[in-house]
Amino acid sequence: MRANAATFLLSVGRPDAVALRDERAAWTYADLAKGVSHVVGHLREAGGVEGDRVILLADNSFFWVVSYLGIMRAGLICVPLSPTMSPDETRAILETTVPRFGFVETRHCPRHAQILASMHVVTDQSLYDSGPVADLETSAHTDDLASLMFTSGSTGTPCGVMVSHKNIIANTSSIIECLRLTERDSVMAVLPFHYCFGTSLLHTHLRVGGTTVIESRFMYPELVLNRLAESGCTGFAGVPSHFQILLRNSNLAARTFPSLRYVQQAGGFLPPAIVDELRAALPATQVFIMYGQTEATARLSSLPPEYLDDKRGSIGKGIPGVRLRVLDNTGADVRPGVVGEITAEGDNIARGYWNAPQESAAHFRDGRLYTGDLATVDDDGFIYIIGREKDFLKCRGERISCQRIEAQLLEYPDLREVAVVGMPDDVLGEAVKAFIVPRDPRNEGIAERLREFCRQRMPGHLIPREIVTVPELPKSNSGKVLKRELLAVQGR
Repeated sequence: MRANAATFLLSVGRPDAVALRDERAAWTYADLAKGVSHVVGHLREAGGVEGDRVILLADNSFFWVVSYLGIMRAGLICVPLSPTMSPDETRAILETTVPRFGFVETRHCPRHAQILASMHVVTDQSLYDSGPVADLETSAHTDDLASLMFTSGSTGTPCGVMVSHKNIIANTSSIIECLRLTERDSVMAVLPFHYCFGTSLLHTHLRVGGTTVIESRFMYPELVLNRLAESGCTGFAGVPSHFQILLRNSNLAARTFPSLRYVQQAGGFLPPAIVDELRAALPATQVFIMYGQTEATARLSSLPPEYLDDKRGSIGKGIPGVRLRVLDNTGADVRPGVVGEITAEGDNIARGYWNAPQESAAHFRDGRLYTGDLATVDDDGFIYIIGREKDFLKCRGERISCQRIEAQLLEYPDLREVAVVGMPDDVLGEAVKAFIVPRDPRNEGIAERLREFCRQRMPGHLIPREIVTVPELPKSNSGKVLKRELLAVQGR
């Protein structure tokens, strides 16, 4: 069956409707179609054939969007990479993907000049140097690869998730149904498009003929909120750190956003205390708690707004077309309250990792994705994540979820962010070490006040042995906390 993801995404939007907007300009669906045609033209003129890999190095922009869509439209495989990657990191990925072409934003070319020398490179300045292609027949089967989305595997080595055209079509349709998106919707994109959550925002709003509003200044949260209000966006999406910063480092609660219909959160566990603050700050806005993985194209589950009180702390159930189960070590479904691993089945599940058979075998088995997330279910089948399999510490012989401790610490209102790791202890095995970011950096004595707060609410062995105050937590380009860097600091 032939069905190209790019064709699917661009088949609905009206030519004169605004598809994409940044701080300076707006582009219609007709503009996207023209740009895509030029991308296909470059690839055909240079001898590109189906299955060739093409790297994409650019910030969120019109150039990123048309390059991504054009590469897939031509039947080639897009490899989106973060522009902030070091040349060595980029080189390692290029050695395994062996790309023939690169679409690179001009300002990023000097940093990667040595690596790019071996391939045919198209920049934002040379995009229209090739003539448009009038004949844009579908050039892919549904099971053909559309992109390689790189993520860190269990070893910490980047793994390219093999995302097919079918995966994109299935997951996009599921999310649209879940969020009830229409052409009247516009979403603010603070997430990078090279990250699967950011890509899915683009996918869903293109498919319904809506608008994606690029906002790249999240380090200035008040500017982001100004833009959110001025642009009339109906949706906003972020990972936990985005919401924690907006709630505890901006005046979000004092503002109103009449057009904001919903916010969606994924990319990590958002503690119930933060969810409560978010709902209080945006009383007229629906809050969707979602869960996903790159290996699942983007999203796997959703907790609809009407369940936020009754199913507090849950990630909900599988979105349409996705079957989620929590299995024990024998492969059987766990009973309510018993911990197991979340597995997923559906047309959105990727084929595995590129050139990584051992990693693929560990996570993709029997037609299922084994997520590495440990969870329980309740009597109604709602899922509650306990933590990542590797994000536990062993204290007094008991495995303790760092995620759960972080959630309790964030109930202390003077914290903006927190990350918990284990530290060696002769008696406990591992003790709790907390890295905290205060709302007010001048807040002296916050560590001892936090410790007293913990003494009133937590068992003694879970009270942080060490509390380290830091100005910021190390994060990936997508906003996820990099605990391996915190562990490296303490010599582990």
